[in-house]
Amino acid sequence: MIYHVVTADEWNAHPDAPYAPASLAEEGFVHCSPDVETTLAVVNAFYRDTPKPLLALLLAEDRLTSRVEFEAAAPVPPPGVDADVLFPHVFGPVDREAVTQVLEVRWDGDGRATGLADPA
Repeated sequence: MIYHVVTADEWNAHPDAPYAPASLAEEGFVHCSPDVETTLAVVNAFYRDTPKPLLALLLAEDRLTSRVEFEAAAPVPPPGVDADVLFPHVFGPVDREAVTQVLEVRWDGDGRATGLADPA
């Protein structure tokens, strides 16, 4: 299982089409994380000011038709993530059938992501 962070608006924009975020066109792949802890570190480093609700898609790699490669963070991983952690990159659109669960990022009073939970 790998994780991808997305706003609810972006995820719900085209429900009948494979999901293709801007990073796919800009960088050639969809950014993902290998586990919950890394996902939360990514959210805290890059998504704190992003419109909410913020979602985490759980993707079953074996259901993706696009190639997945685990690569080192470039130039460095976000704070709190070890340098040896590899990040899954999906080199093509995300098949909606590969999404096994959609969780919502939970925040503390200081605006830090603290967990993932079923949307309310």
